[in-house]
Amino acid sequence: MPPSATLRSLCRAPEIGANSYFLTFGETRVVIDAGLHPKEDGEEAIPRFDLLDTDSVDAVFISHAHLDHVGTLPVLQREQPHARVYMTPEVVDLANALLHNSVNVMTSQGDELGIDAYPLFTHGDLDELDQVWQGRPYRQTFDPVWDKDLQVTFRDAGHVLGSAGILLEGAGKRVFYTGDVQFRDQSLISGADFDELGPLDTLIVETTRGRTPSEPGFDREEEVARLISDLTETMHRNGSALIPVFAMGKTQEVLTMIQNAKESGDLPDVPVTIGGLSTKMTNIYDRYASNKNRKRPDFRILRDMDLRAGTRRRGKSVPIRYQEQAIYALSSGMMSEHTVSNTFARSFLPNPANSLHFVGYSDPSTPSYHIRQANTGDLVSLDKAKDPVPLNCDVKEYNFSGHADREHLLDFIIKSQARQIFLVHGDLESSQWFQEELARQMPNSEVIIPLPGEDYNL
Repeated sequence: MPPSATLRSLCRAPEIGANSYFLTFGETRVVIDAGLHPKEDGEEAIPRFDLLDTDSVDAVFISHAHLDHVGTLPVLQREQPHARVYMTPEVVDLANALLHNSVNVMTSQGDELGIDAYPLFTHGDLDELDQVWQGRPYRQTFDPVWDKDLQVTFRDAGHVLGSAGILLEGAGKRVFYTGDVQFRDQSLISGADFDELGPLDTLIVETTRGRTPSEPGFDREEEVARLISDLTETMHRNGSALIPVFAMGKTQEVLTMIQNAKESGDLPDVPVTIGGLSTKMTNIYDRYASNKNRKRPDFRILRDMDLRAGTRRRGKSVPIRYQEQAIYALSSGMMSEHTVSNTFARSFLPNPANSLHFVGYSDPSTPSYHIRQANTGDLVSLDKAKDPVPLNCDVKEYNFSGHADREHLLDFIIKSQARQIFLVHGDLESSQWFQEELARQMPNSEVIIPLPGEDYNL
């Protein structure tokens, strides 16, 4: 009788945030991802690591460096001190920088909000724990635990730099975890390399965009052209443009769009400003400029663009100064309180010559969402502790998601012919859409929205 293989979701609910999954292959025990929940604080932001026996995990695999997938890796490592940790080389660098920044953010939140659990780990903890992180390139199969029956292969997921789908082969099972995936080419990063995976027993797949149908006839290049046209119009009326972006991923994509347009003559050669964390992340992106999956080989953003970067002096942020005919690509993407984009927007939004450009998702609880729902002239709240400000500038929205359209994802799932499919990383409505479609189109496959803490046989 073949050894058993199981999956247990360590997420606190079937949703996006604090992503983490525990799998067994016979006697081998592994965890995929160790995320931090963006909407929760303290212990509630951590996956259910309490469902694991202390020092029982053999290996940990990280799909990419967004905080909802890597934000509690040091917490997991403290509880699993002998676990080996694997990710792509790019994620090693990105995760290190992002987690050190997270220490600073949690320390501030702990002081300001009285969250006793923060920071969840320190800079010293991270300096010690990251010594065991191991980078493995795409498409090179490796044995993560030398004396255990398990082989692992990372495949390019096309989401952000270094993002990986993870193929695990052990206990007679072939299991593939997509992580966050984008099949469509972006401006800087090429789409996912999930071809020729071979027959799969189990597929663990994200469902982020399951509730939203694709726009008929959507063309990404036309969407880029619309953004550039809107930016140019703002410059011509002597206004400036604010583009709220995430420091890792969206910043580098937007900067590439801007540079492409400047080189083609479609956008005036106006100054572009980014924040301090974005500069650190962009420096890492530039370190891997020769990667095969780059749309512009050897294009180094900080070297080839005349950027102005936010800085810190004596441990304090230096305010970014406004000027006419300029572009500000500032984090965070959702304009959360106390971030650079939020602070800068207070004096920016009232000016009717300016324009605000949203290039990603906005959670309903964030200031960016409230702005997107407002009308010109409305008062909008950027910070609960401060007075609202009038929204007089233009507001534009675009679709540059780093996640696959649900139709592309559905097509991939069907082509995989996996006998068992776990739907994860999506709100319940999104996962249920996939569950209903797959029940109709793949009636012989088992389709599961895993409940937190429950064990499922693979």
